[in-house]
Amino acid sequence: MSVNGGAIVADIAARTDVYFNRTREIVARFGDKRVTYAVFLRRPVISAPRLMLDWLATVAEARQTTFDIDLTHPEGTWTGAGEPLVYITGSFAMLADLETLLLQKTGAACVAAHNAYQMCMALPEAAFLAMDARHCAGAEMQDMMAYACSVGSSAARREGAQGFIGNATDGTAHWFGNDAGRGTMPHALIGYAGSTVRAAEMFHETYPDTPLTVLVDYFGREVTDALAVCLRFPELAAMGRLSVRLDTHGGRFLEGLDPAESYAVLERHAPGAIRRYRSDLELRHLVGTGVSAAAIWRMREALDKAGYPAVKIVASSGFGVDKCRVMADTRAPLDVVGTGSFIPNSWGETYATADIVAYDGVPMVKVGREFLLRLTRPSK
Repeated sequence: MSVNGGAIVADIAARTDVYFNRTREIVARFGDKRVTYAVFLRRPVISAPRLMLDWLATVAEARQTTFDIDLTHPEGTWTGAGEPLVYITGSFAMLADLETLLLQKTGAACVAAHNAYQMCMALPEAAFLAMDARHCAGAEMQDMMAYACSVGSSAARREGAQGFIGNATDGTAHWFGNDAGRGTMPHALIGYAGSTVRAAEMFHETYPDTPLTVLVDYFGREVTDALAVCLRFPELAAMGRLSVRLDTHGGRFLEGLDPAESYAVLERHAPGAIRRYRSDLELRHLVGTGVSAAAIWRMREALDKAGYPAVKIVASSGFGVDKCRVMADTRAPLDVVGTGSFIPNSWGETYATADIVAYDGVPMVKVGREFLLRLTRPSK
């Protein structure tokens, strides 16, 4: 075994549940069997198994064995609750201690892919930018979430949505077919510059060939500062190479809005939507504080009235599945959505499960999981 292979085996032993390590030792002592595992989730997902399958292939090579893989739901396809995503067949002694880690690499990716898919389908005409990195618990999760997002996006694009056009980091840009991440400025740059216009000038001077997206909420003057930036860069504005990004936090309204004016804005542009809301959360997305549907429509009104119809609107701040659906209901004029909210909200629903469904070709599973037997396919 190579040095790298030895490191892989040692890492598995350290990070898997102890009872799986002990099971492996027992099987090695009393005689190996060829087993088939069924891997599934308890909720509907988009299949995103590549990271897990690549890891299995690496482990198989390190252990000088082979695993037969029957992927019942190819990457990017919808998978129902309880439906086996993949069957894995091989030596019990070689598979017993892998369950913990292969499940870690399966569940969260599949749920995040499903979330990304739903977001893209809710707003099919908007482009999305993945901004998940800051919310991830380390590099492995960051890579997993970017991969999952790309899978869900690709599934939505096959159905006509624009989907995710990129992400915010260089290290995971390859999942979106890019060489580098995308993005322009954080709020910190505006604080450093002292004004929104000056931050835009600094960025454009440094990166003159990059389309300019300017945050406009730092000083609480979203409309005023957006128009000031347009006035400063009229050529970029006319060419469609200037965007304003709304990231107003939930503690206040966009400049010029309050509850009454927010209702008035939606009455002008999406009168039916305000009458169809079904929850307090939806009402907040429509006319509340932060980046609401009313805020987006208000910015579009101001830009068009000032003669800047080609300036794009980028929105961020909590754009999960539900918020995207509300924006779709109001036909909010969004060009780009920046979000990392495809990361699962409820981690409990990301738990994948694996059960052995056959020992040496004989079907057998614990009581209550017989439905897996009915779907069992012959091993290859």
